Amino acid sequence: MTAPELLHLPSAKIIAVTSGKGGVGKTFVAANLAAALARAGRKVLVLDADLGLANLDVVLNLFPKITLHDVFTGKHSLPDAMLRAPGGFWVLLAGSGMVEYSRMTGEIRDQLQKVITEVEPRFDHVLLDTGAGISDVVLYTVSLAGEVLVVVTPEPTSLTDAYATIKVLANTQGRRKIRLLVNQTRSIGEGRAVRQQLQQVVDRYVNPALDSPVRLELLGEIPADSAVRECVLRRTLMLEALPGAPASIAMVAVATRMLPG
Repeated sequence: MTAPELLHLPSAKIIAVTSGKGGVGKTFVAANLAAALARAGRKVLVLDADLGLANLDVVLNLFPKITLHDVFTGKHSLPDAMLRAPGGFWVLLAGSGMVEYSRMTGEIRDQLQKVITEVEPRFDHVLLDTGAGISDVVLYTVSLAGEVLVVVTPEPTSLTDAYATIKVLANTQGRRKIRLLVNQTRSIGEGRAVRQQLQQVVDRYVNPALDSPVRLELLGEIPADSAVRECVLRRTLMLEALPGAPASIAMVAVATRMLPG
C-alpha cells in the first residue's frame, strides 16, 4: 500500500511519547494510542525514534524490509519506508542494534529534521516513540515535537526518572506544559495522585527558578490489565485483539481527549 498523499490541511500535531525510564510501556502506549486515533478517523503515523534499540516492529509483529536506516543512508525514499500497521495507522520503523545511532551527530540531526518536515503535511498526528531517559538523541527528538507526553507508572523509580525528564525539558527546551499518561494504575484515581505528586515536586524544586511555571496535565491513566501482557507476548495490538479489555477502553478515552474539541 502506498504512503498517504499530501494533505491540504494544517500540519500534523507532532507528539513526542517519552519516558524517564524503560519498561513503563511507552512503545505499547504509542502503538495502541495510534490505533485509537486512527479508529476515530485520524491519519496517524508512529515514528520509531528509538533509533538504536527499536522495538515498535516487535510490538506490532512487523518485519520491515526498509527502515529509517535505509532512508538516512539514501538507499530508499521515505515513502518506501512507510508501512501500514495493524490498527489502520502508519509506521516508520528503525533498525535495532546499530551503535551509530547511540549518540547524536549532525547527520542524524539533519536526517530526523528532514523526515519530520516531509511527513508533517501527510498526517493529522505524528507520534514520535522516543527512547527512554535524557540522552542527547532523546532530547533532540523531543525538541522536534510541539507536544510532549510523558509515560509514567506509579513505581517510585519511574516517578523519580519522570521528574528528572520534566526538569530537563523545562530547563533546556522551555517546556511549560507537559502531558502525563499514567500506566499500570492499580486503583481509580491513582493517576491523579501521581500527577499531583509530580506537580508538587516540580513546584518546589523547578518552578521557582523559571520565568513561568511548568504545569503537568493528566491526559489519562491506563489500568494494570492482564490483557496487556497477553498481547505483548502474542505481539498483537491490544485494541485489535481485545477491544473490550479495561486497558483498551482507557486507551480510547485518552485518544478522545487528544482530538480537536
